[in-house]
Amino acid sequence: MFLPCLLLCLVAPAALAQLAAPSDAPSAGAQDDDLYLQALQSIAEGRRDDASQQLNALIERQPQHAGAWLDLALTQCALGNTEQAERLFAAFETRFDPARPILELIANTREQGCGQWEPFSSAVVMAGRGLDQNVNQGARTSRFVAGGPSGQVEYELSDDFRPRHDQYVHLSGEYLRELTPNGVLGFAQYQFRRNDSLHQYDSGSLFAGVEAPWRFGRWRVRGTATLGLVTLGGRLYQRQAQLQARVTPPLALPAGLRADLVGGVTYNTFPTLTNFDASTQELRASLWWRGLAGYASASIGYLNDHALARRPGGDRDGSFVSLLTRWPLLRGVSGELAYTRQTWRSSSAYAPGLIEQTRSQETHVLRGALVYPIDKRQSIQLEGRLVRNDENISIFQYNNRQLQLSWQWQLP
Repeated sequence: MFLPCLLLCLVAPAALAQLAAPSDAPSAGAQDDDLYLQALQSIAEGRRDDASQQLNALIERQPQHAGAWLDLALTQCALGNTEQAERLFAAFETRFDPARPILELIANTREQGCGQWEPFSSAVVMAGRGLDQNVNQGARTSRFVAGGPSGQVEYELSDDFRPRHDQYVHLSGEYLRELTPNGVLGFAQYQFRRNDSLHQYDSGSLFAGVEAPWRFGRWRVRGTATLGLVTLGGRLYQRQAQLQARVTPPLALPAGLRADLVGGVTYNTFPTLTNFDASTQELRASLWWRGLAGYASASIGYLNDHALARRPGGDRDGSFVSLLTRWPLLRGVSGELAYTRQTWRSSSAYAPGLIEQTRSQETHVLRGALVYPIDKRQSIQLEGRLVRNDENISIFQYNNRQLQLSWQWQLP
């Protein structure tokens, strides 16, 4: 029942305008108009309880606001409050002279019945086959020069530290479900990769969390809490806990544009590594554009990574830039292109007495993809990825190329 309400909010303003109060009734002020827009936004975001409160408040201020009466009736029906929805429908029909399309919407809603609140859910499954030219992030150079008590020493890197390529099978998926009628979401994501030969680099991850929306006046906020586990070579490698808030300020931007501010804190522990536990603070600004055909986004951010023990290099700070665009090409095929640049700079020498440099890292990732839809729920994706990791410590410098062909299935 939520879909008819949302469609009405998008396509019926003109029809509702014909149901305006008589000329001797006072017109709604700017504050009431803003309250109605907030209610419509709450409906669009799935915050039905908030929408009900806002529409009730508006009806108390403007008893002749036809749109508020009808939206409240549809919202109550979507929440499963059949008796209250029917009272609101009857009052709406008595107070106003609805146009035929609106009468048909009410009749269809009554025929279908309100029933109980039905949470929205969706799932995506992806399976793929890929080729990785540098599974182990092997160094670009075969030699490494380090300092020692008697001066510099040159080492020849073993094959374990040189690039090793392999093919792999990739499985991933995600599940999303509404937890409350007010837009709180629960989600889970998993990812698994098995190499054909280099099983010590097999990886997997599982993340789960909740996301809740709020609205403070015209400011929109979405808060997210996430817990995750990462495995490497069949063993637990990393635990992660994250809190994040996404804020959308009420900026007067052109149609299709949206600006967000994101702040977050992430806590990482590494059971198999000593002195690598850390907490990371992130602050990011993003700009999104969506048109009829494609979309694009750009982000820029600052990171601070605080070592919780005596990690090599100590604390570090960094920055990142991300660009993404997706457009339709030919015969239903769409193309996606993304670029990311991330930097890290440590606060002290990486390993005093052996590696005296203060580590400075700059990673560039270029990704391109072609997506061919088989039907409304299935698609095939061919993705290529280039990675260049530049560092002032040669043993950490590496390049990589990946190519992956995947099948994706969207579940209802």
